[in-house]
Amino acid sequence: MSRVNSRLQNFLPHFAYLCSVISKKQAMLRILKAYMLPIAMTLGILFSNFFSQFAGIIPYLLFSMLFVTYCKMPFDQIRFTRFHVYLVAIQLFGSLLVYGLLYLYNPVVAQGTMICVLAPTATAAVVITGLLGGNLASLTAFTLLSNIVVAVFSPIIFSFIGNHNELSFFQTLISILSEVFPMLALPILLAYIVKKVTPKVHAKIESIHNLSFYLWAVALVIVLAKTILFLKAHLHTDLKIELIIAGLALVVCITQFLLGRKVGSKFDNTIAGGQGLGQKNTVLAIWMAQSYLDPISSIGPGAYIVWQNSVNSFQLWLKNRR
Repeated sequence: MSRVNSRLQNFLPHFAYLCSVISKKQAMLRILKAYMLPIAMTLGILFSNFFSQFAGIIPYLLFSMLFVTYCKMPFDQIRFTRFHVYLVAIQLFGSLLVYGLLYLYNPVVAQGTMICVLAPTATAAVVITGLLGGNLASLTAFTLLSNIVVAVFSPIIFSFIGNHNELSFFQTLISILSEVFPMLALPILLAYIVKKVTPKVHAKIESIHNLSFYLWAVALVIVLAKTILFLKAHLHTDLKIELIIAGLALVVCITQFLLGRKVGSKFDNTIAGGQGLGQKNTVLAIWMAQSYLDPISSIGPGAYIVWQNSVNSFQLWLKNRR
């Protein structure tokens, strides 16, 4: 008995030290997580020339990030509700309202601001929603609906307000769908197959809590670096107009996050509402602006990348602080 007590007394200091190390490590990870997005944005801005070289891996990062996120999603809980209809109505009709209000001032400003409202919800919004503790199934349902609505109605809108080209309605529709569908649908399909076919692998992926967050941070560095180079290359036509577009993109960004949270609060979906309406697929928006609108209007979604990730950084910082 004395020998056991002696060993226990010798072990306890080591155990206490191990606990203190683990505690410090977890505290460091919490601090790193709280400031990861501001760090990623700073790296992307300061070292844009270097990180933009890795733009080719962005689809793989996004795919991996979404796959990990969707592995934690309850597929049987995905339902389309009035909440989703209200959000998509704000997205579609709000974009037309913004365009109409700004058209008389300047058509290019109107296009650059309108595309920031019309752009579909980013597939990566699911990741941030999960980190903030929101309803993944609800946001996934809205992301699907948002992208489908934009794919169907944007060709019609662009045919009236954009630069007319030789593409027919169906060619335009297929082009937009080809940009959206693979990145949106394949990770969900793969996650569902893994869940049904290999439950052990699925459980292992579910246990990796923060992997999607770090993949998102790496992708953010590269996307932002690429965007900074894009902005540098196009800040020459009319600086005043470009600054106005960037400023209005900020106003639209904050308004959409707040309005989405307001609508979401009515359905006990505050976080999903804010992310669904506020976080946009800016890469797709830039492509649509450059393809079908005045190319300078793409300054809007280019600046929106910075604004929406600043909002998300602040939200994550608040959550970790609490």
